[in-house]
Amino acid sequence: MLLRLAYLGMTNAFALLRLLPISDRDKDVEILALRHHITVLERQLGDTRPRFSPCDRAFLATLLHRLPVATLRRLRLLVRPETILRWHRDLIARRHAARSRPESPGRPRTIRSIRLLVLRLAREDPTWGYRRVHGELLVLGIKVAASTVWQILQDAGIGPAPERTTRHNAADQSSAA
Repeated sequence: MLLRLAYLGMTNAFALLRLLPISDRDKDVEILALRHHITVLERQLGDTRPRFSPCDRAFLATLLHRLPVATLRRLRLLVRPETILRWHRDLIARRHAARSRPESPGRPRTIRSIRLLVLRLAREDPTWGYRRVHGELLVLGIKVAASTVWQILQDAGIGPAPERTTRHNAADQSSAA
């Protein structure tokens, strides 16, 4: 699409250069001839509406959006002036959306030191669940969501506190024997 839009821009720039040496009278005759072409095409189309490609829409919107609506109404266009202005608004909205899209979508990763601290707290006291670890982090002044603590533990393969406690107690009993 971008290549086609560039092509349209270049061909129209060359057409504009071609018009420079032509007199105003000749330009007016060409405009009248083009208007007549549009009338013939509209008559042949009948009730069917002309279809514009996205490149055609972008080119027309860029070319005509600065003209006042009253001037656009006087022109012999295949679409209503409001349509051209809507195309321009859509073009600007898409451009803005593309520029404001973040490079890496989603939440930023939790800082490595916080992840290590969560894992250390969970390993040092296996009776603490993710809520207790979250509470301890808050006491230390580290603001992180409880669901983030839970996700860190899940990613590290550390199960819920009751399961860790029973495994820890079983390991203590077997080492004592």
